[in-house]
Amino acid sequence: MEGTNPVNKKLAAALSGGAVLMVAVSGCSDGGDKGPDPKLVSWAKTVCDAVPAQDAKIRSANASIAAIATDTNLPPKEAQKTYAAAFQDMSEGYKALADALDSAGAPPGIDGGAKLQQDAAKNLVGLSTSYTDLKKKVDGLNTKDQGKFAKGLKEVALQTKEVGKQSDSGTQALKRLESGDVKEAMAEQPSCKVAASGSAQPTASTTAG
Repeated sequence: MEGTNPVNKKLAAALSGGAVLMVAVSGCSDGGDKGPDPKLVSWAKTVCDAVPAQDAKIRSANASIAAIATDTNLPPKEAQKTYAAAFQDMSEGYKALADALDSAGAPPGIDGGAKLQQDAAKNLVGLSTSYTDLKKKVDGLNTKDQGKFAKGLKEVALQTKEVGKQSDSGTQALKRLESGDVKEAMAEQPSCKVAASGSAQPTASTTAG
């Protein structure tokens, strides 16, 4: 079983970055003294209210993969099942966040807000699609042959690194959206604060592979 264990660890390390996006969406700090536009606050509520459930879903998926990273006795079929379920959850989580941004529309009163919102949503949809692709790849792995399974898992790990780069790009897009008055409006949302405190837990940036 030693063939898959190192790959499991690499996958867990690469995937732990998935939660970083949640920090970008929900990393709301307290704003200044002047309150933001009520319309912007309403917009922020639409976005923030969608975050906690999806944040929890994505963090749970990361945790399930991290949990099997050191299990040397895990049968290929069980590993396949864990990865597939985690990738599915990540795909659904990012898609739901993109949908929330789409539903909210452009942040009111923000210069270039429509482009910022669309860029962020587009990145989230892209991540969702990438995790769907990873799930398909895992679903197609040969679980009857340990060697072939390890080899296939290695390819998944390489693909995951590319998703990591995509995640970095998505983080930047979300940070551009979540700045200034938008950040201040989000800081007023209890749902954003809850998600932010939860997202601070994963050590997403400490395991770059």
